[in-house]
Amino acid sequence: MARTEDPRTAPSIRWGILGAGGIAAAFADAVREHTRAQLVAVGSRNRDRAERFATAHGIPTTHVGYRQLVEDPQVDAIYVATPHSEHREHALLAIRAGKHVLVEKSFTRNVGEAQEVFAAAREAGVFVMEAMWTRFLPHVAALHQVIDAGEIGEIVNLSADHGQAFAFDPASRLFAPELAGGALLDLGVYPVSFAHDFLGVPDAVHAVGALTETGVDGQVSIVLSYGERAQATLSTTLWSRTPTVALISGTEGNIQVAGSFYTPTSFRVQRNDGRVWSFDQPGSKGLQFEAAEVARRVAAGEVESPRLTWDDTLAVMSTMDEVRRQVGVTYPGE
Repeated sequence: MARTEDPRTAPSIRWGILGAGGIAAAFADAVREHTRAQLVAVGSRNRDRAERFATAHGIPTTHVGYRQLVEDPQVDAIYVATPHSEHREHALLAIRAGKHVLVEKSFTRNVGEAQEVFAAAREAGVFVMEAMWTRFLPHVAALHQVIDAGEIGEIVNLSADHGQAFAFDPASRLFAPELAGGALLDLGVYPVSFAHDFLGVPDAVHAVGALTETGVDGQVSIVLSYGERAQATLSTTLWSRTPTVALISGTEGNIQVAGSFYTPTSFRVQRNDGRVWSFDQPGSKGLQFEAAEVARRVAAGEVESPRLTWDDTLAVMSTMDEVRRQVGVTYPGE
């Protein structure tokens, strides 16, 4: 089984962290502990929050506000870790300052905003990538190798779920329309992107959902259709902690991906001829793999990753736009 490259072998790059929340903390820890990159600056609109974040993660420079961060000459790349509603604005801010950018998923609120970001990156000649870390994890690379080798034949069905239980809070970004809240963009992006990774762009999208009191999607079920018989059945919810597993079924067998399928995990291959074997990848940390990908591509002078191209992100955003249209979710200003 081929191994994913060790993130510690990637070139060094100097990161600036835009936003000082929980996912930014996880990214900072992964970069510091598992790569050769440097964390050189953090920016937040709140001075105390920026200083606490810098102290916790050994970052030497803090900026109040984001413009100072993106214009900091010691920063090579910006990691955008603000709410979905702010991704377009903050990515464009970094791009216009000549910085490479890694933008948390969902990449933007909709495909139109994503196209605007990529157009700006193309003009500026800087690297931009969606932070869909799952694409770069060892078990996902192994899954592709197993499937490409024909171990389960032609894929007939892929299923994946991602649900977490959150208490209703209209002020939370998860429930606030103005922050592009809802299950789909925060959680459902994982199963949607997973389906796109293994099956490509669907021919048809079918979705049903239930909305929260604030008008964002609380739960969504999705069926994606491919060709004459392949389908992906996906679900996401804010109201229940689901198993977060994935199953890829083919004409010659199936692969059961342990929860949480989108983190470093294990899978089990069961062929129709009775042969069974497993891939074991314990642990839950893995943001260092996407960080290493950025460093490698920037060092090579590339503006996008072949593993997660701009077209890949646009396709996922287009699918989610259609899902939101069908379940009736529109964000202010769209």
